[in-house]
Amino acid sequence: MDENPRDPRAARRARQMVATDRLLGVDAVPLDAEAVQTPAAPPSVAPAPVDQTRPAPAPPKPAPEPVMSHDTPLAADLPPNTMTRDEKVAALAELQAKMTDWLHASWEQNGWNKVVFGTGDANADLLFIGEGPGADEDKQGLPFVGRAGQLLDKQIAAMGLARDQVYIANIVKTRPPGNRVPTPEEAARCTPYLEEQIAIIQPQVIVTLGATAAKYLLDDMKIAITRARGQWRTWRGIDVMPTFHPAYLLRQYTPDNRRRVWEDLKKVMGRLGMKVPEK
Repeated sequence: MDENPRDPRAARRARQMVATDRLLGVDAVPLDAEAVQTPAAPPSVAPAPVDQTRPAPAPPKPAPEPVMSHDTPLAADLPPNTMTRDEKVAALAELQAKMTDWLHASWEQNGWNKVVFGTGDANADLLFIGEGPGADEDKQGLPFVGRAGQLLDKQIAAMGLARDQVYIANIVKTRPPGNRVPTPEEAARCTPYLEEQIAIIQPQVIVTLGATAAKYLLDDMKIAITRARGQWRTWRGIDVMPTFHPAYLLRQYTPDNRRRVWEDLKKVMGRLGMKVPEK
Protein backbone atom coordinates (compact mmCIF):
# COMPACT_ATOMS: atom_id res chain seq x y z
CA MET A 1 0.00 0.00 0.00
CA ASP A 2 1.37 3.42 -1.01
CA GLU A 3 2.48 5.89 1.60
CA ASN A 4 0.10 8.74 2.35
CA PRO A 5 1.59 11.89 0.87
CA ARG A 6 0.20 13.79 3.88
CA ASP A 7 2.09 11.49 6.31
CA PRO A 8 4.74 13.65 8.06
CA ARG A 9 7.07 10.66 8.29
CA ALA A 10 6.95 10.15 4.56
CA ALA A 11 7.73 13.81 3.98
CA ARG A 12 10.67 13.62 6.35
CA ARG A 13 12.08 10.58 4.52
CA ALA A 14 11.73 12.37 1.19
CA ARG A 15 13.66 15.38 2.50
CA GLN A 16 16.40 13.07 3.77
CA MET A 17 16.68 11.41 0.33
CA VAL A 18 17.00 14.81 -1.38
CA ALA A 19 19.67 15.90 1.10
CA THR A 20 21.57 12.66 0.51
CA ASP A 21 21.40 13.13 -3.29
CA ARG A 22 22.75 16.66 -2.99
CA LEU A 23 25.67 15.39 -0.92
CA LEU A 24 26.38 12.97 -3.80
CA GLY A 25 26.30 15.82 -6.37
CA VAL A 26 22.82 15.15 -7.74
CA ASP A 27 20.95 18.44 -8.29
CA ALA A 28 17.55 17.04 -9.28
CA VAL A 29 15.63 13.88 -8.88
CA PRO A 30 13.65 12.62 -11.89
CA LEU A 31 9.97 12.15 -11.22
CA ASP A 32 9.54 8.98 -13.22
CA ALA A 33 11.40 6.46 -15.35
CA GLU A 34 10.52 8.22 -18.65
CA ALA A 35 12.34 11.35 -17.56
CA VAL A 36 15.70 9.55 -17.26
CA GLN A 37 15.53 7.88 -20.66
CA THR A 38 18.08 9.13 -23.16
CA PRO A 39 16.38 10.93 -26.06
CA ALA A 40 16.45 8.95 -29.26
CA ALA A 41 19.09 10.10 -31.74
CA PRO A 42 17.75 11.67 -34.91
CA PRO A 43 17.60 9.30 -37.84
CA SER A 44 20.81 9.35 -39.86
CA VAL A 45 20.67 10.57 -43.46
CA ALA A 46 22.47 8.44 -45.96
CA PRO A 47 25.05 10.40 -48.02
CA ALA A 48 24.23 11.09 -51.64
CA PRO A 49 25.73 8.58 -54.03
CA VAL A 50 28.98 9.74 -55.68
CA ASP A 51 29.06 9.71 -59.45
CA GLN A 52 32.29 7.87 -60.16
CA THR A 53 32.19 8.82 -63.86
CA ARG A 54 32.59 12.56 -63.25
CA PRO A 55 35.54 14.13 -61.46
CA ALA A 56 34.82 16.07 -58.33
CA PRO A 57 34.58 19.80 -59.02
CA ALA A 58 37.71 21.77 -58.15
CA PRO A 59 37.38 24.18 -55.25
CA PRO A 60 36.84 27.77 -56.39
CA LYS A 61 40.01 29.81 -56.76
CA PRO A 62 40.29 32.95 -54.67
CA ALA A 63 39.78 36.15 -56.61
CA PRO A 64 43.14 37.74 -57.52
CA GLU A 65 44.02 40.89 -55.71
CA PRO A 66 43.94 44.01 -57.87
CA VAL A 67 47.32 45.09 -59.20
CA MET A 68 48.08 48.70 -58.40
CA SER A 69 49.65 50.84 -61.06
CA HIS A 70 52.86 51.28 -59.09
CA ASP A 71 53.20 47.48 -58.88
CA THR A 72 52.99 46.98 -62.64
CA PRO A 73 56.40 45.90 -63.98
CA LEU A 74 57.98 48.20 -66.51
CA ALA A 75 58.91 46.98 -69.98
CA ALA A 76 62.27 45.27 -70.06
CA ASP A 77 65.30 46.88 -71.62
CA LEU A 78 65.84 46.22 -75.29
CA PRO A 79 68.11 43.26 -75.98
CA PRO A 80 71.49 44.16 -77.50
CA ASN A 81 71.32 44.72 -81.23
CA THR A 82 74.20 43.03 -83.06
CA MET A 83 73.09 43.94 -86.60
CA THR A 84 75.52 45.71 -88.91
CA ARG A 85 74.64 49.05 -90.47
CA ASP A 86 73.64 47.35 -93.75
CA GLU A 87 71.46 44.87 -91.88
CA LYS A 88 69.75 47.72 -90.05
CA VAL A 89 69.12 49.52 -93.35
CA ALA A 90 67.53 46.36 -94.77
CA ALA A 91 65.46 45.78 -91.62
CA LEU A 92 64.15 49.37 -91.66
CA ALA A 93 63.26 49.10 -95.34
CA GLU A 94 61.33 45.89 -94.68
CA LEU A 95 59.54 47.47 -91.71
CA GLN A 96 58.67 50.55 -93.77
CA ALA A 97 57.17 48.43 -96.55
CA LYS A 98 55.13 46.38 -94.06
CA MET A 99 53.88 49.48 -92.27
CA THR A 100 53.05 51.29 -95.52
CA ASP A 101 50.96 48.35 -96.74
CA TRP A 102 49.14 48.23 -93.42
CA LEU A 103 48.43 51.97 -93.38
CA HIS A 104 47.05 52.00 -96.92
CA ALA A 105 44.91 48.95 -96.18
CA SER A 106 43.49 49.86 -92.78
CA TRP A 107 44.20 53.50 -91.92
CA GLU A 108 41.44 56.00 -92.50
CA GLN A 109 42.02 58.09 -95.60
CA ASN A 110 41.25 61.40 -93.93
CA GLY A 111 43.37 63.72 -96.03
CA TRP A 112 46.90 62.35 -95.78
CA ASN A 113 48.84 61.47 -98.92
CA LYS A 114 52.18 59.90 -98.07
CA VAL A 115 53.46 57.71 -95.28
CA VAL A 116 56.25 59.47 -93.38
CA PHE A 117 58.33 56.64 -91.95
CA GLY A 118 61.60 58.30 -90.93
CA THR A 119 64.97 59.30 -92.29
CA GLY A 120 68.64 59.37 -91.37
CA ASP A 121 71.42 57.06 -90.28
CA ALA A 122 70.14 53.58 -89.47
CA ASN A 123 73.06 53.21 -87.05
CA ALA A 124 72.65 56.61 -85.40
CA ASP A 125 73.43 57.18 -81.74
CA LEU A 126 70.89 60.02 -81.59
CA LEU A 127 67.19 59.74 -82.50
CA PHE A 128 64.77 62.68 -82.64
CA ILE A 129 61.04 61.91 -82.34
CA GLY A 130 58.27 64.42 -83.09
CA GLU A 131 54.51 64.03 -82.89
CA GLY A 132 53.46 63.69 -86.54
CA PRO A 133 53.90 64.93 -90.10
CA GLY A 134 52.68 68.34 -91.21
CA ALA A 135 51.66 69.58 -94.64
CA ASP A 136 55.20 69.79 -96.03
CA GLU A 137 56.11 66.37 -94.67
CA ASP A 138 52.93 64.89 -96.15
CA LYS A 139 53.92 66.17 -99.60
CA GLN A 140 57.50 64.89 -99.51
CA GLY A 141 57.12 61.78 -97.36
CA LEU A 142 59.97 62.94 -95.09
CA PRO A 143 59.88 64.14 -91.47
CA PHE A 144 60.74 67.70 -90.44
CA VAL A 145 61.23 69.34 -93.83
CA GLY A 146 59.10 72.47 -93.22
CA ARG A 147 60.00 75.54 -91.20
CA ALA A 148 60.20 73.53 -87.99
CA GLY A 149 62.48 71.07 -89.74
CA GLN A 150 64.77 73.85 -90.91
CA LEU A 151 65.14 75.02 -87.31
CA LEU A 152 65.82 71.44 -86.20
CA ASP A 153 68.56 71.22 -88.83
CA LYS A 154 70.19 74.33 -87.31
CA GLN A 155 70.03 72.80 -83.85
CA ILE A 156 71.62 69.58 -85.11
CA ALA A 157 74.35 71.59 -86.83
CA ALA A 158 75.00 73.52 -83.61
CA MET A 159 75.68 70.18 -81.94
CA GLY A 160 78.38 69.52 -84.54
CA LEU A 161 76.32 66.96 -86.43
CA ALA A 162 74.64 66.71 -89.82
CA ARG A 163 71.09 65.60 -90.52
CA ASP A 164 72.28 62.37 -92.10
CA GLN A 165 74.23 61.48 -88.95
CA VAL A 166 71.11 61.27 -86.78
CA TYR A 167 67.72 59.63 -87.26
CA ILE A 168 64.41 61.52 -87.28
CA ALA A 169 60.95 59.99 -86.89
CA ASN A 170 57.48 60.72 -85.51
CA ILE A 171 54.97 59.11 -83.17
CA VAL A 172 52.41 58.72 -85.99
CA LYS A 173 53.34 58.13 -89.60
CA THR A 174 50.63 60.03 -91.45
CA ARG A 175 49.46 63.62 -91.20
CA PRO A 176 46.54 64.08 -88.79
CA PRO A 177 43.64 66.08 -90.27
CA GLY A 178 44.28 69.81 -90.07
CA ASN A 179 47.66 69.21 -88.40
CA ARG A 180 45.87 68.44 -85.14
CA VAL A 181 47.51 66.54 -82.30
CA PRO A 182 47.43 62.75 -82.81
CA THR A 183 44.74 61.01 -80.78
CA PRO A 184 45.63 58.29 -78.25
CA GLU A 185 44.08 55.70 -80.58
CA GLU A 186 46.22 56.88 -83.51
CA ALA A 187 49.34 56.83 -81.38
CA ALA A 188 48.55 53.38 -80.01
CA ARG A 189 48.08 51.93 -83.49
CA CYS A 190 51.47 53.28 -84.64
CA THR A 191 53.37 52.49 -81.44
CA PRO A 192 54.32 48.88 -82.35
CA TYR A 193 55.97 50.08 -85.57
CA LEU A 194 57.77 52.93 -83.80
CA GLU A 195 59.04 50.59 -81.10
CA GLU A 196 60.35 48.16 -83.72
CA GLN A 197 61.95 51.10 -85.52
CA ILE A 198 63.74 52.12 -82.32
CA ALA A 199 64.77 48.53 -81.60
CA ILE A 200 66.43 48.28 -85.00
CA ILE A 201 68.30 51.60 -84.71
CA GLN A 202 68.89 51.25 -80.97
CA PRO A 203 70.30 54.73 -80.39
CA GLN A 204 72.09 55.77 -77.23
CA VAL A 205 69.84 58.81 -76.72
CA ILE A 206 66.32 59.77 -77.82
CA VAL A 207 65.26 63.42 -77.91
CA THR A 208 61.48 63.86 -77.81
CA LEU A 209 60.34 67.09 -79.44
CA GLY A 210 57.34 68.58 -77.66
CA ALA A 211 54.89 67.32 -75.08
CA THR A 212 52.98 64.97 -77.40
CA ALA A 213 56.04 62.92 -78.36
CA ALA A 214 57.15 62.67 -74.72
CA LYS A 215 53.70 61.64 -73.49
CA TYR A 216 53.15 58.89 -76.03
CA LEU A 217 56.69 57.48 -76.03
CA LEU A 218 56.98 57.43 -72.24
CA ASP A 219 53.31 56.45 -71.75
CA ASP A 220 52.80 59.31 -69.31
CA MET A 221 49.89 61.56 -70.25
CA LYS A 222 50.56 63.84 -67.28
CA ILE A 223 53.84 65.15 -68.67
CA ALA A 224 54.05 68.94 -68.84
CA ILE A 225 56.88 69.85 -71.19
CA THR A 226 57.77 73.05 -69.32
CA ARG A 227 58.63 70.90 -66.28
CA ALA A 228 59.80 67.73 -68.05
CA ARG A 229 62.24 69.33 -70.47
CA GLY A 230 65.85 69.07 -69.45
CA GLN A 231 65.15 66.10 -67.15
CA TRP A 232 66.48 62.70 -68.13
CA ARG A 233 63.97 59.90 -68.55
CA THR A 234 64.40 56.31 -69.72
CA TRP A 235 62.62 54.17 -72.29
CA ARG A 236 63.53 50.47 -72.24
CA GLY A 237 67.12 51.19 -71.25
CA ILE A 238 67.60 54.16 -73.60
CA ASP A 239 68.15 57.65 -72.20
CA VAL A 240 65.41 60.10 -73.20
CA MET A 241 65.69 63.90 -73.13
CA PRO A 242 62.40 65.81 -73.58
CA THR A 243 62.67 69.31 -74.98
CA PHE A 244 60.55 71.91 -76.77
CA HIS A 245 59.30 71.25 -80.28
CA PRO A 246 60.91 73.46 -82.95
CA ALA A 247 57.43 74.64 -83.96
CA TYR A 248 56.94 75.99 -80.44
CA LEU A 249 60.21 77.90 -80.69
CA LEU A 250 59.04 79.44 -83.96
CA ARG A 251 56.01 80.81 -82.11
CA GLN A 252 57.91 81.72 -78.93
CA TYR A 253 61.37 82.54 -80.29
CA THR A 254 62.65 84.21 -77.16
CA PRO A 255 66.23 84.21 -75.86
CA ASP A 256 65.10 82.25 -72.78
CA ASN A 257 63.45 79.49 -74.82
CA ARG A 258 66.42 79.21 -77.18
CA ARG A 259 68.74 78.99 -74.18
CA ARG A 260 66.59 76.27 -72.58
CA VAL A 261 66.67 74.08 -75.69
CA TRP A 262 70.39 74.59 -76.11
CA GLU A 263 70.96 73.55 -72.49
CA ASP A 264 68.95 70.38 -73.16
CA LEU A 265 70.98 69.58 -76.28
CA LYS A 266 74.26 70.16 -74.45
CA LYS A 267 73.18 67.53 -71.91
CA VAL A 268 72.59 65.16 -74.81
CA MET A 269 76.04 65.91 -76.20
CA GLY A 270 77.59 65.17 -72.83
CA ARG A 271 75.71 61.87 -72.57
CA LEU A 272 76.98 60.90 -76.03
CA GLY A 273 80.56 61.75 -75.11
CA MET A 274 80.73 64.71 -77.49
CA LYS A 275 82.67 67.89 -76.83
CA VAL A 276 80.28 70.33 -75.20
CA PRO A 277 80.75 74.07 -75.92
CA GLU A 278 81.30 76.18 -72.83
CA LYS A 279 78.72 78.75 -73.99
